[in-house]
Amino acid sequence: MIQDIAPHIYHNEYHPLSPSPESFVLCFHGRQILILETEEGFTFPRFSDFPDWSGEEAAYLFSIDEVGFYFPKHSLELKNLLPSFPNGKIVTLSYFRTAMPRFLAFAAVTGHQLYDWYCHRRYCGYCGTPAEHSSRERALVCPNCGNVEYPKICPAVIVGVRNNDQILLTKYANRDYTRYALVAGFAEIGESIEDTVRREVMEEVGLKVKNLTFYKSQPWSFSDTLLMGFFCDVDGDGRITLDEQELSLAQWVDRSEVPDDPEGISLTREMMTVFKKGLDPNPQ
Repeated sequence: MIQDIAPHIYHNEYHPLSPSPESFVLCFHGRQILILETEEGFTFPRFSDFPDWSGEEAAYLFSIDEVGFYFPKHSLELKNLLPSFPNGKIVTLSYFRTAMPRFLAFAAVTGHQLYDWYCHRRYCGYCGTPAEHSSRERALVCPNCGNVEYPKICPAVIVGVRNNDQILLTKYANRDYTRYALVAGFAEIGESIEDTVRREVMEEVGLKVKNLTFYKSQPWSFSDTLLMGFFCDVDGDGRITLDEQELSLAQWVDRSEVPDDPEGISLTREMMTVFKKGLDPNPQ
């Protein structure tokens, strides 16, 4: 999956040191980012590429191995940066679903999750005062009323619903992503994650489920989400009632007919592959 970057090591401990010349700078604008194309794939500009910047102009995100990743605190027009980088290219986040090296793709989408949160929390939600970056933790603090804001993480489920040797595959309605997926959805206030599984399956395909078995979790920075994967079994005859607002298709598919995974980045596709190979966990 996209977060599996070994032998590289992701460090999300908050140590906001001043950037070194070798620190990476993630230059975002909306859902776009500046990359530098290389023979190996791509990389990012380094802090040394911006000799006019002071350390105060870049905000710390995280480190991979011993190298820090930062983003500019001020707004950038990416097209204005291109003349300084002959191998520069502006791409959207979807580029990193297949881009290599994988550890830099992971850095891009995770960095964007934090960048986007910072952009949307520039002002205190209580009193409207401009927020300041905390020096102690990854948080924004209001200097007027003391309100503290932490990064947004949305819990959600991915559900592999089984009917003997078949699994329920779906396709989203009205989305750019058109490949097969599994039932999925966000947890609601006051709801256990197991109840989220039951509710989402009932809402999307009208089925009751039993034998819930946790499989694995994944941080999915494309949508600020922490995904929790479950396998379960249909409780009943398996007749599908499709929610056409959410899905364009839902069908039972034999193990041997489950499509292969060309990307290898998502929990959804890994769970489909696990089922295809007969490696899905049985209920305890």
